[in-house]
Amino acid sequence: MGCNGCSANLEEDRTQMLGTHDWLKDIPDTSHLSNIVEVRFKGTRKEFFKNKDGLPIKIGDQVVVACSPGHDVGVVSLTGKLAEKQFERKIRKPERYQWNIIYRKATLSDKRKLEEAQKREQPVMIRARQIATELELNMKIGDVEFRGDNSKAIFYYIADERVDFRELIKRYAREFRIKVEMKQIGARQEAGRVGGIGSCGRELCCSTWRTDFSSVTSDAAIQQGLSPNAEKMAGKCGKLKCCLMYELDTYLEAQEDFPNELLTLETEKGYAKHFKTEILSKKIWYTIEENFGNKPFVIGLEDVKKIIQQNKRGIKPSIAKYLVTPEAPENEMSVGSSDIPTIEKKNSQPKRRFKKKRPVKRNNQQRQSGN
Repeated sequence: MGCNGCSANLEEDRTQMLGTHDWLKDIPDTSHLSNIVEVRFKGTRKEFFKNKDGLPIKIGDQVVVACSPGHDVGVVSLTGKLAEKQFERKIRKPERYQWNIIYRKATLSDKRKLEEAQKREQPVMIRARQIATELELNMKIGDVEFRGDNSKAIFYYIADERVDFRELIKRYAREFRIKVEMKQIGARQEAGRVGGIGSCGRELCCSTWRTDFSSVTSDAAIQQGLSPNAEKMAGKCGKLKCCLMYELDTYLEAQEDFPNELLTLETEKGYAKHFKTEILSKKIWYTIEENFGNKPFVIGLEDVKKIIQQNKRGIKPSIAKYLVTPEAPENEMSVGSSDIPTIEKKNSQPKRRFKKKRPVKRNNQQRQSGN
């Protein structure tokens, strides 16, 4: 869905999101070196085709491609050597890939037929959900995609368990008079199609630029020293946030400087027990076991390594310099100057309360004398 104000307007199929950045755009065209072409369809669906006829196509052109059966209309997203590299990266078993060819560039008639097919998607999806509810199937129809020839549709559904939808396919084919293909998607793919705002205040990554969804484990949060709170770590889809993987490599690289195990340190004031670790700033917090009332204090990573080496030689070093409370930094952003004691004195003075004067009641003698 999406609104007109955001950059990810989902009503227009997000072409700026689903395209692939061409790092080879500054070098001469390489389409003559490889006939592999990547074509994008609705949503995040992309497939590879061969340009056997050597058609002069470029990125952004609408083309008619062969399907089994019929044909479809898509947009060229990659050509040449970059498409070949993308094919090698995404297809695990290239020898088993079923190749189809590109027929031609899309004509005005092909584009009109595609628009007619796309207009059917919304009402068909609503009716498809109603039929699934009538059959009492534990599944949700997330989206419907019609092919360019208007003869086949892909029904994307979400289900937590296996669903027997044989009767459902018969109902769909009989009512919509098309060939039906059911394709299961996950909660992340659905969140990317619906869109929304994340806890960071920005648009969801999966609905703006992210198209591939790698597995995210709770170990990624633990490696970064984050709280393993399921509610804070979960995204709009209910799964772990994809952004947990963005800085994981940086944290793993920084952890190589830390000891394999942060042992309890022996100091002249007693045993210092590990409290928490700031990985990127390379600081470690400790507490003294003998004095439970003491606040945690911080020691730099290099100093911790030195203390560990001293403990191995039986030395209990002094940590007095780490127990000193650092002075609060001066606020350099203050504008002008003010007399703080005077302000505090004014705030501490009690406010005076003024009593309202009650009206004086006059007796009968005073009223007569007044008259």
